[in-house]
Amino acid sequence: MLTERYAALLTGYCVRVQPGDRVLLNVDLAAAGLARALCRSVLAAGGEPFLRLQYPEAVADVVELASDALLASEAAVQQREIELMQAYVRVAAPENSRVAAGADQSRLARLDKRLAAANRHRVERTRWVTTLYPTPAAAQEAGMSTDAYRRFVFDAMFLYDEDPAARWRELGERQQRLVERLASADAVRLEGPGTDLRLRVRGRTWANSDGRRNMPSGEVFTSPLEDSAEGVVRFTVPSAVRGSVVEDVSLRFEDGRVVEATARRGQDLLDGMLATDEGARYLGEIGIGTNPHIRVPTLKTLFDEKILGTVHLALGRSYESSGGRNDSAIHWDLVCDLREGGRVTVDGEPFLEDGRLLWLE
Repeated sequence: MLTERYAALLTGYCVRVQPGDRVLLNVDLAAAGLARALCRSVLAAGGEPFLRLQYPEAVADVVELASDALLASEAAVQQREIELMQAYVRVAAPENSRVAAGADQSRLARLDKRLAAANRHRVERTRWVTTLYPTPAAAQEAGMSTDAYRRFVFDAMFLYDEDPAARWRELGERQQRLVERLASADAVRLEGPGTDLRLRVRGRTWANSDGRRNMPSGEVFTSPLEDSAEGVVRFTVPSAVRGSVVEDVSLRFEDGRVVEATARRGQDLLDGMLATDEGARYLGEIGIGTNPHIRVPTLKTLFDEKILGTVHLALGRSYESSGGRNDSAIHWDLVCDLREGGRVTVDGEPFLEDGRLLWLE
């Protein structure tokens, strides 16, 4: 029952499959049980599913074995495939989050660049959603039993409710109140331990992330003015990226650009991400987490950036739909936990304090 409800939420509420839609389903092998339910749900809605199952080592194998010519070539097939799709569902189901550990970071960056155009088309031109299917590996990484983690994941998606979509619409209505008030905002300031960062958002469009593109979701976000970030920010929530973990990242910005970057763990990876291209040193997003069922970090950005009362900033590619102009092969979200001794002010007015969203009280 939960599997069918999960599939129906992804295809019905999230990407809103319509008769005649071509839907690309990119599903990790560990979530094969969900794959059939997704295909059946797409077919029942009058769409055509295109299933792509992915084994855990797929990216690591490409990085290790692909020729230089391949990495330098255009991703013509991937580009044409996504251009033919109206909707895209990505189901990650990690069996080993360190499967790419030790991979050549420069080759990973080249692979990111190769796929950047196709990924940009997917984000800007299709109805898409990304979700994470609970696995024992993800549970272990989160420090939970498999059963507890499964409950955590499904609870964060409201799947235990008889009508999950209705719950997402309710959360969306609350978030819309924030979006409407932020529409005229300009100056944003983040303050907390190791953090005093100012940036501007005037003229940028705030988005209400109500589960349509991320499942689970629960955030409002926009792309800041590219040259506006000034000051320092510390990200105490660990980040898993490219098969490794980066912890306790501190960034210093001048004129919007990262000019100093340190990490207690994962310095080489941090340096490699920033070296991807020039756009990787600029912010592409600021977001505020609002999901009431996500309270603890789990080393999964899809969940961690939605933690109620936190702020996340993304290095790299900005959102065209928000008015962003920063171009990069990466979009790396880092979470700043301001729930203890932190605050956010918008045009001098208190917005978030110690994890409380004051504008919703």
